[in-house]
Amino acid sequence: MFAVHCKDKPGHLQTRLDNRAAHLEYMKANIDKIVIGGPLQTDDRQGMIGSLLVLDFTDRAALDAFLADDPYAKAGLFESVTATPFKKVFP
Repeated sequence: MFAVHCKDKPGHLQTRLDNRAAHLEYMKANIDKIVIGGPLQTDDRQGMIGSLLVLDFTDRAALDAFLADDPYAKAGLFESVTATPFKKVFP
C-alpha cells in the first residue's frame, strides 16, 4: 500500500473542476485499488487544494502508472505528488 499526497498548483481550481468528472470516473473504474481517497480542502472547507489517497498497490511501477493516467495528472493539476509506502494497522 501507498499513501499519496497530491498538492494542486496554486490558482488551478478551474483545472480541477474541469477534470473532476473524468477523475471520478477513473477512480470508480479502479475502486478495487482505493482504500480511501478524497480532496484536501482549504481551512474554511470551501475550496479544494489537493488529494489524499491510500492505494493498494504492492509494486511502485504499477502505482506510478496509475497516478500518471489520472485525468488530473494528465491535465497538469498537481504541483507535487508524494507517494510513501504505507502499512495499514487500524481499523
